[in-house]
Amino acid sequence: MPNAMTTTDELKLRARRAMVAHAFYRLESALTIALTILLAFFMPRPFDWWRWWFWIILGVAAEALIVYTSLTDARTGQQVVAALLHERYDPGAVKTRAYRDKVRQALTYRDQIEEIVSQMPGGVLRDHLLDSTAGIADWIGNIFAIARRLDVYERDALLHEDMARVPGDVAQLEKALARETDPQVRRQIEATLKAKQGQLDNLRALENRMEQASFRLEETLTSLGTVYSQFQLIRAQRMDSAGARHLSDDISGQVQRLQDLLTSMDEVYQRTP
Repeated sequence: MPNAMTTTDELKLRARRAMVAHAFYRLESALTIALTILLAFFMPRPFDWWRWWFWIILGVAAEALIVYTSLTDARTGQQVVAALLHERYDPGAVKTRAYRDKVRQALTYRDQIEEIVSQMPGGVLRDHLLDSTAGIADWIGNIFAIARRLDVYERDALLHEDMARVPGDVAQLEKALARETDPQVRRQIEATLKAKQGQLDNLRALENRMEQASFRLEETLTSLGTVYSQFQLIRAQRMDSAGARHLSDDISGQVQRLQDLLTSMDEVYQRTP
């Protein structure tokens, strides 16, 4: 759906709201509001030409300046987005340790990449790198989604019982069909065998897809580590903008491949009883 909001877009919107809220909860903001109220009440006319509501105007102007500086402060924005990502993709939500560690590592890579970009001087290159990092939030989101699906699969005891039992059920039904001579009983066995075989095929397809997803998760985490090293290289060698654009294309490609894998995982899982 072309109009659907991506993870990156949603995070930008939530980050903007969080930064506005942060601005109003800053100590400077609280002091400005308190001082404005006190001055308007206790010193309404320090000069003959002064009016009490002048303090209100000055307070509003000062508060607006605080909000503006908060919204334009790169460090604040970086901290807010990082907090939102760690909240949304909480590694603790993944119970299987191996997959939980991969989510945590992915978040660490992302935090370090943002740190590198924030330390670079302003300019065209930095703007291109900021564009490149935009897709990493979607990348992290897909890593988290794959880890969650693998986690659910690993802890699904009933599913693994079926995987252990159904092949034997199919083998027994095949033997029974080979021995049976009564046409009515054979038809019943054939119907049951067909259903069991369909279940077995879906279970095997799911097993194969989850194994593929596990290897893909490891591969994509390695790719994210490679992207991190590329950002380090860019900072060290001041790579040109063309290199930054190529990096952005690589990130977009990774996001799309992960999204395709998630879709195929869901399709197979939904077919499995």
